[in-house]
Amino acid sequence: MSLRPIFGHRLLLNRLGGTLASGRFPQATLITGPVGAGKQRIALWVAQGLLCEEGPGAPCGRCAACQQVDGLSHPDLHWFVPIPRPSAGDPAKQADEAAETLAQVMEERRKTGLWQRADRMSSHALASVRLLHRRAWVTPFSGDRKVFVIGDAERLVVQESSQEAANALLKVLEEPPADTTIILTAADPQGLLPTIRSRLAMLRVGRVSDDEVRAFLRAESGRQWTDRALEQRVLLAEGCVGRALSAEDEGDDALEQAADALLGAIRNRGAAWVPHALRQQTWAARGEFTGLLDALSVRLRGELSEAAVGGADDLQPRIEALRRVEETRLAAQGNANPQLALAVLASDLERLL
Repeated sequence: MSLRPIFGHRLLLNRLGGTLASGRFPQATLITGPVGAGKQRIALWVAQGLLCEEGPGAPCGRCAACQQVDGLSHPDLHWFVPIPRPSAGDPAKQADEAAETLAQVMEERRKTGLWQRADRMSSHALASVRLLHRRAWVTPFSGDRKVFVIGDAERLVVQESSQEAANALLKVLEEPPADTTIILTAADPQGLLPTIRSRLAMLRVGRVSDDEVRAFLRAESGRQWTDRALEQRVLLAEGCVGRALSAEDEGDDALEQAADALLGAIRNRGAAWVPHALRQQTWAARGEFTGLLDALSVRLRGELSEAAVGGADDLQPRIEALRRVEETRLAAQGNANPQLALAVLASDLERLL
């Protein structure tokens, strides 16, 4: 299975193609943007353009090198993603174990051409940095250049135990081998050490249109959509294809039912929503609670759209209610207590709706 095509980002890709063709693409770059916006996919597109036999430039898509990148099998493309911390005790064996784990991850990604965000326990630990440093100084295998893509780079654990990892990474970024390009991606660039950020050229990836998300889901998700389910997923994506894919299909109906029940309780007044708040588990801020908030956001967005089309005169409170849900979801990413957060949110929504 090949990598799925990029939907949207045409202006950005055109600009990047020109930069590649001119030989001005930086050796060390940080691609930032919202979660699921396509940062790693665009980094792979850049890698394909750098390794293309007709390049550098926009990848031709026809040559052997482009085909190998599409199949995640090019020997000079090194894609590092967060992985579980290796269990070996010896540093060299840790790096070998990291290499084996990354190979397994790539094999899984070859099967579908798609991927999900790594789980919370995965990271770029010291072993991964050692492996990167080891490979950075090896001569390219098939061409005159090698490319490293470090996805979710804010998960670099460079402070653990010593400064060895930080020093190794900084050395590669500060003085990369002439035949090496390194591309980091991060939704939260502030999660990287300032000394690392200062050595990187910044590139911002934005959101795409709802039409482009819709077209991707229809063509590449591998499932049949009802009109209602498709529109809900497009609303949930908020211009980020990866976010549309990461929404778990299993449990969607249960979350929608929970969101409907919560809205019903809020509209019944009299703090009828209290049992719903108490039902939240305090440790689940990044799991079921955020799923509930996503379903609630989709429901409120749908109601807002219908109200706007119908010429309703109460749009401002609906907009404010949606804003409060999105603020609460953001707070949940910082491990807010779901019971307290939902109680405050429900109280606000009771006043607004």
